[in-house]
Amino acid sequence: MHIATKRHLSRRAFLRGTGTLLSLPFLEAMTPAFTRAAGTGGPPKRFVAVCATLGFHTPCLFPRETGAGYALTPYLEPLEALRDDFSVISGLSHTEQNGANGHTSELTWLTSAKHPGLAGFKNTISIDQLIAEKIGNETRFPSLILSSGSESLSWSASGVPLPAEFSPSKAFQQLFVEGTPAEVQAQVRRLKRGRSILDTVQGQAKKLQGELGKRDQEKLDEYFSAVRDLEGRLVQNEEWVLKPKPKVEAAPPTDIQSRTDAIGKMKLLQDLIVLALQTDSTRIVTLRLAGLNAVPEIEGVSQDWHNLSHHGQDPAKIEELKIIEVAEFRAFSEFLAKLKGVQEQGLPLLDNTAVLFGSNLGNASAHDTKNLPLLLAGGGYRHGRHLAVDPQKEVFSNLFVTMAQRMGVETDHFGFSTGVLDLNHE
Repeated sequence: MHIATKRHLSRRAFLRGTGTLLSLPFLEAMTPAFTRAAGTGGPPKRFVAVCATLGFHTPCLFPRETGAGYALTPYLEPLEALRDDFSVISGLSHTEQNGANGHTSELTWLTSAKHPGLAGFKNTISIDQLIAEKIGNETRFPSLILSSGSESLSWSASGVPLPAEFSPSKAFQQLFVEGTPAEVQAQVRRLKRGRSILDTVQGQAKKLQGELGKRDQEKLDEYFSAVRDLEGRLVQNEEWVLKPKPKVEAAPPTDIQSRTDAIGKMKLLQDLIVLALQTDSTRIVTLRLAGLNAVPEIEGVSQDWHNLSHHGQDPAKIEELKIIEVAEFRAFSEFLAKLKGVQEQGLPLLDNTAVLFGSNLGNASAHDTKNLPLLLAGGGYRHGRHLAVDPQKEVFSNLFVTMAQRMGVETDHFGFSTGVLDLNHE
């Protein structure tokens, strides 16, 4: 007991003494890393998740009919030309989401953790990062985390929110703008310094191993594994630094300065995603579409967007809300059309890109998380249907299990899943 306590304190001092770069948050943040692109053998699979955090008015989204013969609803009309490229999914609920307030369910949209924001809450890994752990090392960027606001949809394995980029121009620069030779060499030197520090840490930690209890030894073994993994990833990272970034014909985007141009920001970020996927800079993307406590710059809208989302069945508010949400679906339709228009090994990029578009709120007016509005496009799935699942048998995270498996992740469970969602079901 005495020795274990002493060594536990020494280990903490050792981590601090080596420098902040080797604190555990750094190691976990470095878990996604860069390595050489995958070889040939067919187009790679991609995953994109887009969450509109103020929800959608589902009576304007969900068709009354199920299967392939459904009549288009107001929100699906902009997607008519792409009807065979997406599925509408109804009946899935984001369970046990009563949290700190009515909007905290967005924190767990991709993690499926319970009771967000309440005392003792700790988030879990988001599905995009779980996939990134499997395939993220095959591209320069393990994942691309974007937001039209400031918050992120993505969470690390330790339940830490990963920062989102909200500036399209900065993201474009990171993806496609080459640094000067001096900047590239400076980055290589930083990586090499990190590798030499890891060697020092490993040597010091081994000296402790024989003096620790069994549980502490197990923890130290886990730490060794992380160190070895990180060393390899740093080497791969160095290789990516020295490789030229892809050249694109697109001009660098100009950031939208107006806080209330929500649709303009959405389009810019979506265009960036197309470029990132087209150049195989990454295969995993999340995009958080932030709502506004203000009037969006959309013709015909005169009221605060957040207020409109809490319409309380007021017909006048619903009509204005529909204008905003139809604009979102038009922008999303443009995004899918661009993915479909890019050819990759003779196939549309959309065919190998699974795009999940929806919200953490099923009824935003009541902050309810049942019957989430969801569209699944592309990805090689069977589409052209309204898939109405049995809410007594299926939950939202079942969909994540299905999508993760298709991306090559060997798992049969995620979050509060109860199984795999059969996307071939009528």
